[in-house]
Amino acid sequence: MSVVHAVQMVATEVAATPASVALAWLAQGDDIVPIPGTKHVSRMEENAAATGITLSAQQVARLSAIEAPVGG
Repeated sequence: MSVVHAVQMVATEVAATPASVALAWLAQGDDIVPIPGTKHVSRMEENAAATGITLSAQQVARLSAIEAPVGG
């Protein structure tokens, strides 16, 4: 839940959805482009909105500091 909470907090700060923030976080750098799959136009639009999100260095640091459990 710490990952979800942190992403939701940043999403609130940048007025975006958590999914868009997660994609913006993953897309750091000029040579990284996440390509999520979807079957719904609304989700594709949400995913595309991530390209317009600029996360501050502090926000990236907060998200990157999260220790997420690994498992399936």
